[in-house]
Amino acid sequence: MATKRGHKAKSAGQKVIVANRKARHDYMIEDVFEAGIMLVGTEVKALREGKASLNDAYAGEKGGELWLFSSYISEYKAGNRNNHETRRPRKLLMHGREVAKLIGANQRDGMTLVPLSMYFNDRGIAKVELATARGKKLHDKRQSDKDRTWKLDKARIMREKH
Repeated sequence: MATKRGHKAKSAGQKVIVANRKARHDYMIEDVFEAGIMLVGTEVKALREGKASLNDAYAGEKGGELWLFSSYISEYKAGNRNNHETRRPRKLLMHGREVAKLIGANQRDGMTLVPLSMYFNDRGIAKVELATARGKKLHDKRQSDKDRTWKLDKARIMREKH
């Protein structure tokens, strides 16, 4: 599900649970993919309450499969003693060809697999928006900030003119 320029349009039926806003600042996004995620019942209920974070999360290969590491889903309050671990690795579900492509990009090209957001699709299934990305250097981040500031200033000037 790769799209041009690294942005994927969200349809009206998708409810974004959590977004990794820092990812677009720290990385240059190449391609964006959609992956399913294997969750237990209490994790789904906690996600419906919006209790999750992708700040330090990353995806990687383990046993020939893609896994999401270090993502945080808080415990479900009404859960019993069989509640889930908050930072356990979670398996990502994709077609085999896509998995092989992402693992190859990760190992061969030195790309990082970064989760951009987690959402429920129109059928109520939890999905992760995963991107292949390269880390930005400090001067790249400064240039991005400068470009963003200029765009905002330009829009403000154009509004004032009219």
